[in-house]
Amino acid sequence: MARPVSSFRCTECGWTTLKWAGRCGECQQWGTVVDMTEKASLSRAVKPVAVIGSGIARPITHVDTTAVSHWPTGIGEFDRVLGGGIVPGSVILLSGEPGVGKSTLLLEVASKAAAAKSRVLYVSAEESVSQVRLRAERTGALQPELFIAAETDLATILGQIDAVQPSLVIIDSVQTVASGLSDGLPGQPSQVREVASTLIRVAKDRNLPILLVGHVTKDGSIAGPRLLEHLVDVVCQFEGDRQTALRFVRALKNRFGPTDEVGCFEMTGEGISEVPDPSGLFLTRGGVLVPGTCVTVALEGRRAMPVEVQALVMPSTAPNPRRVTNGVDSSRVAMIIAVLEQRADVKGLGASDVYVSTVGGIRLTEPGADLAIALAIASAARNKPIGHDVVAFGEISLAGEVRPVSSAKQRASEAARLGFVTRIDSGAGRLDSAILLALREPVSARDAELDAAFR
Repeated sequence: MARPVSSFRCTECGWTTLKWAGRCGECQQWGTVVDMTEKASLSRAVKPVAVIGSGIARPITHVDTTAVSHWPTGIGEFDRVLGGGIVPGSVILLSGEPGVGKSTLLLEVASKAAAAKSRVLYVSAEESVSQVRLRAERTGALQPELFIAAETDLATILGQIDAVQPSLVIIDSVQTVASGLSDGLPGQPSQVREVASTLIRVAKDRNLPILLVGHVTKDGSIAGPRLLEHLVDVVCQFEGDRQTALRFVRALKNRFGPTDEVGCFEMTGEGISEVPDPSGLFLTRGGVLVPGTCVTVALEGRRAMPVEVQALVMPSTAPNPRRVTNGVDSSRVAMIIAVLEQRADVKGLGASDVYVSTVGGIRLTEPGADLAIALAIASAARNKPIGHDVVAFGEISLAGEVRPVSSAKQRASEAARLGFVTRIDSGAGRLDSAILLALREPVSARDAELDAAFR
């Protein structure tokens, strides 16, 4: 007689094993391996169900789209990220580190929507009603159409939705809400999956937009099962440093708009405010030229923003010189230092401490900032400043060439709007020529022609 075999499966990735394990051997998630033993049963054929009325499939050209049009939230930067506003029936997940300002932003969204005569239900599963009221009073978000509830039970939240009949629901946060239909504590994968599935079904059935706040883990990813990101319609990430007032909202997933947009905000004592033109946040306008600074034009989504890169080169007595970066990729900086010393004749970098940082707390991840980083390091190494009217953008190859970058015309127009006269990009050809143009050193006949062309 065959002995029944117990099977365990990971609810995240589907990995199976014969013995229970606290950690999945495939996706390395904790607490996701469950017992999936089932009794053998005869397979039953699924019988078709008759579809009548509006449920019958119809041509896509006959589908009305007026019910899914965007309606603006009143916050332009948030609408930019969402693709024009909130779509009725959509579920939006906003994640971010603790204290970055997620609740403040969504309370501002709720206030703007309530001021437009739309009833809003704000469910706080982490704070009491009085605490939310104090924050709303401080940020000026008090509105008569804004309803507040402090609940952690999913069934009670659904009852609140039935009683209030809101046009917008905000739940802070999805990891602290529990359902009686699922075992486990709030925040566990089974609970998060059940809560999210129920809320998404309510949003689709009632054409009700729901905004969810999500926690993040130590590595910055959204806590809970990965299925949560697949179920929702929009996933936004709230980024920022506690030491600075600047905040960014990025769309990681958007079924109703682009995913390359970014919204800029600033945290103040009165709450959070949008920054439509952040061009002055990442530049230092000093009257004295200082070696080791260079301005580039970076692309955040489809927005071009000028960013100042600063570098400092100091002789080192340690056997392993330090490479300290802030706001830029450390491995990219190490590659640029090697190219500078090998291809552009910038000597002494291998025996010096190199510090590279950006102004304003912004992070540069695109290769278009390579040239500005290289020019800032070369300026600091040779102790020669770069003019205030110089802007540089381009990718640097290991052969020492300056390669073109995407959206060059948009970067150039933004630089011209801000008053930068000298533009150094892929037209310089090689990195050594770009350094000569930036530092205004004596150049050869070919470099003089390039210099004249850029002026």
